[in-house]
Amino acid sequence: MYYKFSGFTQKLAGAWASEAYSPQGLKSVVPTEAPPIIFATPTKLTSDSTVYDYLQFFQKADGVPIYLKRGLPDQMLYRTTMVLTVGGTIYCLIALYMAAQPKK
Repeated sequence: MYYKFSGFTQKLAGAWASEAYSPQGLKSVVPTEAPPIIFATPTKLTSDSTVYDYLQFFQKADGVPIYLKRGLPDQMLYRTTMVLTVGGTIYCLIALYMAAQPKK
């Protein structure tokens, strides 16, 4: 048994399946034609050779960690990150120590 809300009696009333699934007489509109394709071809063609070159570069067994493979820029970024991390840790420990001291 299917039910729908009756606007006249303000209660649920028995109904057919077609009435219950499309209330107030509204019918679902199915598009008759497909929407136009916006991009029929890829906007940028990628080259697999650059990916292969990067794979060869980063997989060389030269003993250098992966995060330092590109030389000076990677070294500067790594060292800056380490200094800020250690400095932040020390600052937090000092702040905790000062907060733990009672005021006189």
